[in-house]
Amino acid sequence: MNRAKEFKNVDVNQIFKTAHPIIGVVHLLPLPTSPCWGGNLKSVIDRAEQEATALAAGGVDGVMIENFFDAPFAKDTVDPAVVSVMTMIARRLMRLVSVPIGINVLRNDAHSAIAIATCTGARFIRVNVLTGVMATDQGLIEGKAHEVMRYRRELGSDVKIFADVLVKHARPLGTPNLIVAVQDTIERGLADAVILSGWSTGTPPNPEDLELAQTAAQGTPVFIGSGANLDNVAKLLHSADGVIVSSALKRHGRRDQPIDPNRVARFVEAVRLGVPSDTNLTCLPTHTQTEIMGRSSS
Repeated sequence: MNRAKEFKNVDVNQIFKTAHPIIGVVHLLPLPTSPCWGGNLKSVIDRAEQEATALAAGGVDGVMIENFFDAPFAKDTVDPAVVSVMTMIARRLMRLVSVPIGINVLRNDAHSAIAIATCTGARFIRVNVLTGVMATDQGLIEGKAHEVMRYRRELGSDVKIFADVLVKHARPLGTPNLIVAVQDTIERGLADAVILSGWSTGTPPNPEDLELAQTAAQGTPVFIGSGANLDNVAKLLHSADGVIVSSALKRHGRRDQPIDPNRVARFVEAVRLGVPSDTNLTCLPTHTQTEIMGRSSS
């Protein structure tokens, strides 16, 4: 028996109530103790609330909070002030939007992410390096799946763990083998879902790599982790189960700009109209079902 499958709970896609979830990312402005911290916590909170509201109103299925502008990042343990602020913001956003919330504490502080998620009721976290060893601009980052999973158990938490495979802005030590990396992340790291990205922020994964990853995952959800946009998302989702997106939803497509509600709505429409034909229409919003059925009958 596959021990990884034995220990898994319900399919993570049940969190989002759709077959191909779109997770929009709220890039938090620099937080206290980060090199670019501006000293105004209210502006951080206001921006996060505005972006989460825009994402939810545009139709995304989940929102992930990320300390994106804290670069250069701590390797694996952030300052307690970062944990405190992210916890507070998570709670505020959960009162504003009804979609599931996720947490990503960069660069690789999975313990803090699980703690924040467990204490706030967030449903999932993203872990850049769960297994293996990656050479990054923060130095060598070693996966600590054994510690992460034990900590989740100790907290009595059901927070789902979405883990990157051969994460962006990094290179694996040794010769990379995507199939083995995916299988190890799921079977030996016990990830609930895996994420595949391009080599850097804003670059998409290779479609052939997505196909290999989905085959190797054997039913465990595979998410697109970077580079999805209006032009490529429908094609990419033919070999993936969901997408995590931020830059494409921002004003002018620039990562330093705020979320643009119009770009969110257009991206969501592109996904809903372009998902594989075997998707259950009951998983889609009512207005989208009508649009698809109308197109089919015309």
